[in-house]
Amino acid sequence: MHYSPAPMHIPDGFLSTLVSIFFWAISIGILFIALRRTNQTLKDKDVPLMGVLAAAIFAGQMLNFAVTGGTSGHLLGAALATILLGPWAAILTMTVVVSVQALIFQDGGLLALGANIFNMAVTGAAVSYAVYRLTRSLIGTGKAKIPVAGFAAAWFSIFIASLSCALQLALSGSSPAQIAIPAMAGIHALIGIGEGLITAGALVFIGAARPDLLEQESTAERSSRGLLIGGTVLSLLLAAFSPLASSHPDGLEWVAEQQNFLDAARGPFFNLIPDYAVPGIHSETLATILAGVIGVIIVLAVSLGIARNRRMSETHDLGL
Repeated sequence: MHYSPAPMHIPDGFLSTLVSIFFWAISIGILFIALRRTNQTLKDKDVPLMGVLAAAIFAGQMLNFAVTGGTSGHLLGAALATILLGPWAAILTMTVVVSVQALIFQDGGLLALGANIFNMAVTGAAVSYAVYRLTRSLIGTGKAKIPVAGFAAAWFSIFIASLSCALQLALSGSSPAQIAIPAMAGIHALIGIGEGLITAGALVFIGAARPDLLEQESTAERSSRGLLIGGTVLSLLLAAFSPLASSHPDGLEWVAEQQNFLDAARGPFFNLIPDYAVPGIHSETLATILAGVIGVIIVLAVSLGIARNRRMSETHDLGL
């Protein structure tokens, strides 16, 4: 029986070299801007939050959930990160998650990493921010409305990111646009419902436990250590449940199989912890849990490092 989560991101071979390079260039340019803007906007209270969110999103993404017709979906997390951190820090947070998944766990190709960052980090955060702000302006700004706006932001982030992926496949000649777009849109419209419910539920929980985290203007640094410890424990618990993930193919893999371009996928250039299972461990359940724990620790450390470096850079620029 297969216990590891299904691969989630575009592998090498699905996109042409030209398309891959184009989206690498776009993503690098946007990441440069995101670093500078985060340097200006990240608050001290957001440093532990950025690390914890990245770790929780990584662990949450390992928990593929069954959708329909033998396929599965997984948390994207861009909407949650955007609501709590703002769009620029959310782009960096999602980039860390996607990059660690590709580099350490061989989930998504290295040539395709620029496209995966563009879809999941850039598009996910930009769409989430726009939809969240628009929805709150339409339904009101009361705290009770936050989960509703969060659901809308999460659904659209998944849906639009899937359309972006479909266009990349079409530009690469992997699947015609008139086939790829409806196929990706249809399955991800369903996956988006799961994303929306998870995001809304998380916002309800955060609103009850730490309402200050939902206040963008707040500068309070209340219980940063407790947030870091509690968030890390939660992320590790999520990783411990990763063997329960659905082994059905995710939306992209299902579409690739249905449209007969799954065989175009190329294997990774190297293997460290492929398929979210630590090599050399006979128990697949234990191998998957350990992979999740390793991933949580790496993502947490990298995200905290970036966040703290941004704050130190800002302090230095101010001459403090």
